Amino acid sequence: MSIRLVYVILGLVVLIGCDQPNTKDMNLTSPHWQPNQTIPAQFTCEGEDISPALIWSDIPNDTKSFVLIVRDPDAPSQEWIHWLVKDIPTAVTSVEDNSVPAGGVEVMNDFGRTGWGGPCPPNGEHRYYFELYALDVPTITGNSLTEVETAMDGHILAKGELLGLFKR
Repeated sequence: MSIRLVYVILGLVVLIGCDQPNTKDMNLTSPHWQPNQTIPAQFTCEGEDISPALIWSDIPNDTKSFVLIVRDPDAPSQEWIHWLVKDIPTAVTSVEDNSVPAGGVEVMNDFGRTGWGGPCPPNGEHRYYFELYALDVPTITGNSLTEVETAMDGHILAKGELLGLFKR
């Protein structure tokens, strides 16, 4: 292989790398389960179906707001959104059981309502991704997942993720 070809390949790698978002990782946890472990029944349709407490840290200094999305990619027909909260103020770094992050705005989930909709898989074990995004803007537009994700594009500073599992 010629040295010129090596430089061309290295140049392409650098250019491709430049298109990737320069995001950092945040820490997102729950006092109720460890990552990749079972979500306790009280937060599901087999229990009280209340939202779980969450705590986040390692927040970038220039964060202006957060967005919280809870997804089930294992739903039978399509990914299922269990909870979507936008415009969470930067002073908020946790949420208690059965509550909304203070100041956050809930967006309709795939149950056709705002608020938490707990895990209730029809069959097998499902994965539930709790995703927290730090944004460089204080508010975003959008009344659906698609609109919120479009508004977030280009504004994500960091992401924290917590995976929980549940089987009925």
